[in-house]
Amino acid sequence: MSEYLSGHVRLGDDRTSVVILDQTLLPNEVKYLTLRTPEEMFEAIRLLRVRGAPAIGICAGYCLAALAEQRKALPPDQFRAQLHQLSQYLNSSRPTAVNLSWALTRLGRLAHSMPHADPPAIADALVEEAIAIHKEDIAMCRAISEYGLTLIKEGDGMLTHCNAGPLATSQYGTALGPLLLGTERGMKFRVFADETRPLLQGARLTSYELDKAGVDVTLICDNMASMVMKNGWVNACFVGCDRVAANGDAANKIGTSGVAILARHYGVPFYVLGPTSTIDLNCPTGEEIQIELRDPEEIRSKFYAQPMAPVGVKCYNPAFDVTDHTLISGIVTEKGICRPPYAQSLAALFH
Repeated sequence: MSEYLSGHVRLGDDRTSVVILDQTLLPNEVKYLTLRTPEEMFEAIRLLRVRGAPAIGICAGYCLAALAEQRKALPPDQFRAQLHQLSQYLNSSRPTAVNLSWALTRLGRLAHSMPHADPPAIADALVEEAIAIHKEDIAMCRAISEYGLTLIKEGDGMLTHCNAGPLATSQYGTALGPLLLGTERGMKFRVFADETRPLLQGARLTSYELDKAGVDVTLICDNMASMVMKNGWVNACFVGCDRVAANGDAANKIGTSGVAILARHYGVPFYVLGPTSTIDLNCPTGEEIQIELRDPEEIRSKFYAQPMAPVGVKCYNPAFDVTDHTLISGIVTEKGICRPPYAQSLAALFH
């Protein structure tokens, strides 16, 4: 596995900062950023310098722990008030990926469970909890990869959309995890990676990760997915997820639902892979998932030497869409593979 897999999101050595690999610069530049202020942390998540639901959760945990460490000399009441405000601020950076709020809530509950502890003790506990979240994610990714590997065989052709590899998580990844684990064991796969407009996570990140791992990867434009399925080159689709509703509807990068519709038409199994932390049983269906809308310039001018659309033309730029549960063959978690009916199989994971 590549050298960045365990260290692309980590707590700084001084425990008052967070170090991330700036994913917006890949694949052309490998640059690490040190985040110290709430504003730098917010900006890193908002601008996708760190991205992928599990990685965002890991980063958020480290950010809140680092900010607590910075403020441990404050009086207890002031420390707790600032901790709450900072958690809310970080949580507002991106609305769709549930891991962000999940990690911040987890640390907040821990602090709340220590009503008589002084700020240094709380800060220490938050650091340990953030490290625990990171370690748990590594174990989750390995388990998801093992379960996902049971769904495919040597020589299969795969299609994936966006990026759900090590960069989006901690190690192995979710959707790419079975492919990387299988490759480590000597298995061969043919992978088609959608470029994923408009931010090109498939082109910049997924093809980068698979190529570095020695996987046979072919980059395609998003509108070519139908052709490769029609040609019989795809045996299964693996995608990640940012939030899964209680009924199995799954939010993932924009374009995912289109892939699922095509897969249904061509009889290709479509699997969603993600940790149980992305499952939101408080969200009844995909209709209740808030979809983030992003800057129109990501469509009009980003990555172009000159704008590729008229100045001022209206743009609709949702970051995610929701794949209906009826299009999903299975949801792969670290606890096993859920099958329809998802309202029952997902709920069973938590009992």
